[in-house]
Amino acid sequence: MNSLTRDELRAIDRFAIETLGVPGVVLMENAGRCAADAIERMLGGVGAKSVAIVAGAGNNGGDGYVVARQLSIRGAEIVTFLVCPPEKIAGDALVNLRIIRNMGLDVRTLDAGGIGKLSVRLHRFALVVDAVGGTGVRGALRGDTATAVEQINAAGRPVVAIDIPTGLDCDTGTADGPVVRADTTVTFVASKRGFDSPDSRKWTGEVLVADIGINAEIVRRMMGR
Repeated sequence: MNSLTRDELRAIDRFAIETLGVPGVVLMENAGRCAADAIERMLGGVGAKSVAIVAGAGNNGGDGYVVARQLSIRGAEIVTFLVCPPEKIAGDALVNLRIIRNMGLDVRTLDAGGIGKLSVRLHRFALVVDAVGGTGVRGALRGDTATAVEQINAAGRPVVAIDIPTGLDCDTGTADGPVVRADTTVTFVASKRGFDSPDSRKWTGEVLVADIGINAEIVRRMMGR
């Protein structure tokens, strides 16, 4: 199907949750599982391999917590780095953060100094998952988020971006500041409008569209669009 804008994707999410009755936490579970499947294929299996999840406060971070759980169950060594204060995490993302903590997974909260040295920590991992910011990002990144993106890029490890590379504008495929340079982007529901720009590929790498239980075209027809 055609690529979708930020507003179209949000409308489809709202319709799925409010009209179809699909809980947001189910959509998050499906998204994280699909991303974990893609990562497992990329690594040729994840048993005994090390994966770092770099996560922010929003639903993109929540997808990352699901990825952490799914890959851990499959035998990977997982460390999740929080680049935001834990008290800012809420809703479905908080549900999944609590799950991985209850499972005893390694979750590390970084202060500003720790974020500034993150590339050194990431260098030992087989793969880094970018779950810092999603399609809601507009304008140039600032503060700890910008530093986290710069550190992911400086680590020199393969990167998988969840839904969209952090810092890339969903609608234009451009950015005013730092952007994660991903080798692969696992995006959900449909490709993003910004991915239509050939210039976006230097940040997205290969784009894989994952089905998370919502047929966007059918939902659009139901919405009368």
